[in-house]
Amino acid sequence: MLPDIDSLALFVRAAELHSLSKAAEASHIGVAAASRRIALLEHRFKTTLLERSPRGVELTAAGVTLLGHAKTLLIHLNHMNADMGDHAAGRKGVLRIIANTSAMTEYLPDDLASFARDNPDVRLVVEERWSAEAIRLLLAGEADIGIVVEGFRTEGLETFAYRSDRLAVIAPPGHALVQLEQMRFEDVLDHDLIALESGSSMMRLLAEQAVVMEKSLSLRVQVRSFEAVCRMVQAGLGVGLLPFQAAKVLGESMNLTVRELAEAWAERHMLLCVKKDRPPSLSLTLLLDHLRG
Repeated sequence: MLPDIDSLALFVRAAELHSLSKAAEASHIGVAAASRRIALLEHRFKTTLLERSPRGVELTAAGVTLLGHAKTLLIHLNHMNADMGDHAAGRKGVLRIIANTSAMTEYLPDDLASFARDNPDVRLVVEERWSAEAIRLLLAGEADIGIVVEGFRTEGLETFAYRSDRLAVIAPPGHALVQLEQMRFEDVLDHDLIALESGSSMMRLLAEQAVVMEKSLSLRVQVRSFEAVCRMVQAGLGVGLLPFQAAKVLGESMNLTVRELAEAWAERHMLLCVKKDRPPSLSLTLLLDHLRG
């Protein structure tokens, strides 16, 4: 007999709150009923899941294992409910899109807007993540389509070409770099740099190229957003590095100079990714065809 969903949801709440009484309150049941549900789970799995103490509850090794499975199951159930709700409302379904920051800032909003106009009965849910995280979510079945920068391992995924961008330098007007005929990364490395956090694919590429040139990457400031990079440059804290299209829109609105890097490696290719063993979906096929076109 399979464990019931309400008991698994209660177990997840208890694990996250470190308290069975708080989990019972959040689940709108009494503490005795909550304790009984956990006991039945432990009897079903023939192992202890929670260690009780006056301070609350903590996960056992078995509880840690179950927590991962239970969270995944509950996420899929929530997606199922949303999908069925969409069908009940007359929509063809929902598509979950995970995209890296470059795609979200540059091309994707307009592409999704045009798809939504042509397919009003398909609901789009969009999240912004680093490329590595987008791939993980796709493989876990938590997204339908991902947009990542080429260069990451994509085993288990089917990939298609999407768009390209080129890295660029953002500098205040009159900065020494602006006077150069060609903007080369080797010259940029002589200055204090403002860029994204280390988890981004762009920072991985820049760090690799700095090693190749046997120079250090002098990162004075690292931030989470493209706009924050431009704001820091505007404040005079250094020169910024961002994809050209996004940098051009943001930088020029702040009276900053934006110049593309000249090196061939500075051009990056984005990929559309879907899971190879995904179930058939007309809505997903329509979106893929739209984005590829």
